[in-house]
This record gives sequence, structure tokens and C-alpha cells, in this order.
Amino acid sequence: MSSSSDYGSHTWGLLLTVDHQHENVQKEFLLQVTGDLHVGGLMLKLVEKMNISQDWSDYAFWWEQKKCWLLKTHWTLDKCGVQADAKLFFTPQHKMLRLRLPNMKTVRLKVSFSTMVFRAVSDICKILNIRRSEELSLLKQSGDTLKKKKKKDKNSKEPVTEDILNLCDSPVSSGLPANPGLYSKTMTPIYDPVSGSPASSTITWFSDSPLTEQNCNVLALSYPNCSPEMLAEMYQPRTLADKAKLNAGWLDSSRSLMEQGILEDDQLLLRFKYYTFFDLNPKYDAVRINQLYEQARWAILLEEIDCTEEEMLIFAAIQAYHVSKLSLSSEAQDSTCESEVDEVEAALSNLEVTLEGGSTSNILEDITDIPKLADNLRLVRPRKLSLKAIKSYWFIFRDTSISYFKNKESALGEPIEKLNLKGCEVVPDVNVAAKKFGIKLLIPVADGMNEVYLRCDNEDQYARWMAACVLASKGRTMADSSYQPEVQKILSFLQMKNMSSQATSDPESVDMKPECFVSLRYTKKYKSKQLTARILEAHQNISQMSLVEAKLRFIQAWQSLPEFGLSYYIVRFKGSKKDDVLGVSYNRLIRIDMATGDPITTWRFSNMKQWNVNWEIRQVAIEFDQNVSIAFTCLSADCKIIHEYIGGYIFLSTRSKDQNETLDEELFHKLTGGQE
Repeated sequence: MSSSSDYGSHTWGLLLTVDHQHENVQKEFLLQVTGDLHVGGLMLKLVEKMNISQDWSDYAFWWEQKKCWLLKTHWTLDKCGVQADAKLFFTPQHKMLRLRLPNMKTVRLKVSFSTMVFRAVSDICKILNIRRSEELSLLKQSGDTLKKKKKKDKNSKEPVTEDILNLCDSPVSSGLPANPGLYSKTMTPIYDPVSGSPASSTITWFSDSPLTEQNCNVLALSYPNCSPEMLAEMYQPRTLADKAKLNAGWLDSSRSLMEQGILEDDQLLLRFKYYTFFDLNPKYDAVRINQLYEQARWAILLEEIDCTEEEMLIFAAIQAYHVSKLSLSSEAQDSTCESEVDEVEAALSNLEVTLEGGSTSNILEDITDIPKLADNLRLVRPRKLSLKAIKSYWFIFRDTSISYFKNKESALGEPIEKLNLKGCEVVPDVNVAAKKFGIKLLIPVADGMNEVYLRCDNEDQYARWMAACVLASKGRTMADSSYQPEVQKILSFLQMKNMSSQATSDPESVDMKPECFVSLRYTKKYKSKQLTARILEAHQNISQMSLVEAKLRFIQAWQSLPEFGLSYYIVRFKGSKKDDVLGVSYNRLIRIDMATGDPITTWRFSNMKQWNVNWEIRQVAIEFDQNVSIAFTCLSADCKIIHEYIGGYIFLSTRSKDQNETLDEELFHKLTGGQE
């Protein structure tokens, strides 16, 4: 029997488990506590009871049943809701984690398991020297994407030990703020802009960083591809439903790793989640550019994004050029000095132009002039149960609209039709070899999409009209400063596609395995010699590029693909009896027919008034201008992922070069967190 004094003390027993590495020391302790004891006091009592001399500053309580951390040490046990049946683990907040990077290399480092994933990714990126961490996140591979590999080799274990880059000596392990490593917020160049290798002086400045020169090269340089046999073992999506599986495992940025079931030494994928790559600069972003290039390369090799045969050969040529250039690293080093001189001259030239108010070759037009295009183009309208109707008209592009007339003389009157391109889908329909330069326009209308094709006569005409259409779809006119750069980007891409009919290199004399640079579909279609010859033809147009230039060109070509930046999810729209695919991009949502892959409707973020989630039924509801509203449930992933995608893209659209690199984390969580 207990005495009356014991009964009135209101103390109760709380079982605590300590995660420590000391042998012959007990790990479970039963402490007598009261409800008004604060969490910090509980820590102190536990440490005094253990009587082990070590640094406990990184330790905190993890509540197993509630799946939450008790980080507010001033809160009492009553306020936290802790009672006698609670199982509390006293464990380090920073634990080992294996990360598979976009270049398929695995790094092992200590990461905070108690902070929100958004902050954890920021710390990881500082260690790896990747700027703009807000563009990346952590992805947990689903079981479906691993099945194929397990069937191929049941005895294999991942990751292979020798492939792991161990960064466990990172300052983050102690719970202190991360040393920037090679990450620099100053405008001091830390990479060679030609070869992408770290500047020797940079390594000296940050010699205490775990990211040594050798480790940095592993992250900033590309290495030869895997064999076709290894490629065949990897998961390759065949349908839109398969592609939806790739995006199901994104972690919640507003919760910690432990809260999402991630355990110590688990493996996650570090990937670019948001396809808006802000301020890419070779002088500071060698690792970021290389990892972005690698993510694009693997997406193309594994056919996660569709591209034509012509485009696949261009991608293969750039990859092959990378590998051959890497074997001539001494040549890259020799060119560094010359490039530095060129940079100084270019900078002085740019400064001179700026001070003079512009170059003489670019005469400023009257600012009141409204830019327009006027040309003879062919209009193609698909018709059901009949052939396409193709007819030539006189087209005028003004502001964000296209008007067409019977001929040039009738342009002063009313147009046959006026097409407003704001919010439309613009898809290139190009085959350079066949001299086909088409623009496919999917214009939103009340009952779906109005499909229109424009056919241009040549590359120059196509580049001008395509650039105008792309800007108009975003609500911008040709007066926008990005119009001319967009034209040049399109012309540059067409030039890459315009492969030389005669290869100057002899395929026999080139030590290249073409099967390593194209997807399996093309290795089955062509023999090795045929692929080598065709890759070399495409290679002629990029042979003068530096390594970093070639990577940036590869990324640019990837961005030009129609499917670029689309993340797919299987959803069921309210009122619909069948499943559809929802494509989420940086500026729009697209409803896609799951069976045919054809877009049904597009909704622009710029027209969005508000969105919210009904967490009880897991339904996302969005309101747009003109009284348009949609609602859907997500079937292939948690609806929180789509909610975070929308909020994340809106958050990223607020960035500007005038800002420093400090992010408004509170705004990010306000837009993406939700209230579950």
C-alpha cells in the first residue's frame, strides 16, 4: 500500500530509452516525474541519472506513438500531452543518411532528422555546394520502381560500398550551422567557367570542408555512362501511369524526416523537384549545373521524357563529346588562362556598351511602336473523318493575338479569325531533315482545347513566330526583353538539329560505345556502327564548346522538349467517372486523357484566384478567373504533394536577382504547408 504522502505527490513513472553507443551501460531508465516538469528539466534529470560524460547538446526526445519531436524545451509535460504510457526516445537529432544524387553517385552524410525537410535540404545543398536549394527536394523511391531491378538480380545489395562518397565529417553532424564548404554567397568565382573544376584558391580557402577537391570533382564532373545491360535493369516508364509512379514519393517539406518514417542510414534520392532553374552561372554553379545535366541525361536515357529520334541523337552527341573531352582534361586546363583573358575582355566590352547606352548595332526603336509580325503562313486545322485542311493565309501577330486574312491586301479589314494565345499550349512540330517547321497551338475554349497548326517556310520565320507564341502564352508581347534571346535559343536548337550530311570523323577511328548514350529503343533499332556515324554527324555542330557550355546546351535542349517540366499524377476529377492524368508544370496544370495522352484542358497559375484542400476527403479544389473551378482527388500519391507543387511554384515565381540568397522560409511554408 502507498502512503498518503506518496498519493498526494502527483508523481508518476515515465520510461525513457536512450540511444547511445556505450557498452555495458543500460539504455532504459524509469524516472519519477510530474506534469509540470518542463522538457528541458526532464533532459537534465535523465543526463544526471545516466552519469555519462559526453556532449548531449544534439540530443532531443522523440515520441514514438505520436511520431513527433519534443523540441520546445520550455513546454511542460502536461502541455505536450505526455503521460505515463508515452514512449520517449532520447536520441541524436542528426543522423547518417545515404543520398543518391542525380548523377547516380551515393553520398553519406549527417542530416538533421528533426528539422523540416525544406531546411534539411538547404543544409545538404550547402555541404554539396549547390546553390538555390529551394529547387530540390528528397524523393523516396516507391516499391514499383525497384521491382524490375530486384527481379534482375535478387542477390545484389544497394548501394555498392565503393561508390559511396563519405561526407560524415560534415560540421552539420555536431548540430552547428553548416560550414558553407565551397558554397559562397559572395561574387567571387569559385569554379573554372570552362572546365567546371574548382579554382585552386577556393580549395585553399575552405580546406577544412569535407568537400575536398577530389570529392568536388566527383560532383561537378561527368563520367562515362553505364552499360546497356545496366540500363536495361533500371526502371523505365512506358505509360503515363508509369510516369506518375516516379513522382509519388516526394517527402513533405513541412515535416521532418523522422515524422515521415525515414530511419538512420536509409537511402533517399536528392532531385530537382521544381523545373525553374534560377540564375545558372558556371562560375558558381559547377556542381548544380552538372547534377542538373545528369538528371536530364538519365531522364532521356530511361525515357522518362519523350523525344524524337533526331533529338535523341543530339543528346547523344553532347554526352559523347563530354566523355571524349574529359579524357583530354589537360587540354581543358591549358585553355583556362586563355579563357580568363577572354572573360576580362568580354567584361570590359560589356561595361563599355553599358556606359555608352547600348551598341551601335542595336538601334533602339521608338518605345511607342507596337512590335508585330506579318507573314504568309499555312494554317492546318484537323478535321474529324477527313484529311487535314491546309491553306495559306496572311497572318499578323500583334500583342498576344494572331489574326489571319485571306491575303495581304485584305489585312486592313476584319480578320477571318482572331486567336488569343494567352494561356494556350505551344508545342513545336519540327523535322529539320524534312524541312518541316510547324507550331502546334492548343487554345483553351469553354468545352476543351481548340487545336490549330501553323506551318512556316524556313528556320528564321519559325524562330520568330515560335518565340512570339511562347511569350504570348505567358501573357507577354514581343516588346518583352526576352523575345530576342528566345529567338536565338530556338535558332541555336535548330542548328543542332540540322545535322551535317557528311561526318568528318571516321566512325572506325572513334573509341565510343554509342549504346551508352541513347535509350534502349534505339540500340535495338540500329547497329552500333550506324549509331556511331549518326552521333558523329550531330557532333559536328557542337565540337567547339567547352565542357560547361555543352552541359548548358544539353539542359537548354532538354528544356525545349514539349514534355519538359511536367510531373504526372493520376487523379479523379469531381463529377467524372474515369481517371485522368494531371500534369503539373511551373506555370500551369494540364488535364490529360489517360488512354490517348492528349491534353484536354489547361489552367494557368496566372489565372488562379485561390486553391485549398479538404483534408478529410483529401480533395484539392482550385478557383480560376471567369468563374472556372475544378476539384479532384489524387489516386497515385498524397494530395499534399500536388498542393505543395502548386504553392512551391508560386513561391519560386517571387524570386528576383535583386534579392540576396536568403529565402523567405515562412512564406514557403505558408504557401505549401496546408492545415491537416
